[in-house]
Amino acid sequence: MLLIECPNCGPRDESEFTYGGESHVIRPPVPNAMTDGEWADYLYYRKNPLGRHMEQWNHSAGCRRWFNAVRHTGTYSFEAIYGMGERPPEDSS
Repeated sequence: MLLIECPNCGPRDESEFTYGGESHVIRPPVPNAMTDGEWADYLYYRKNPLGRHMEQWNHSAGCRRWFNAVRHTGTYSFEAIYGMGERPPEDSS
């Protein structure tokens, strides 16, 4: 099991959290002007890197608040936790 550091409640077991997908995905400014293919790309296609990945998480069995995290997808280790609306931390590697 992973131990995830909730910014409000502290370290908790991963079973208390819900993964919310890639963070910092920008909604198109004029969705009605998009083609069906462009809309499908926005809705369904996300990055799937091996390495640092910025994600959204919800502490669904705790404070129920959303936060962002930088997680290494190869090792599953959380490198940083930061609030919604905040800029991601710089890559320190």
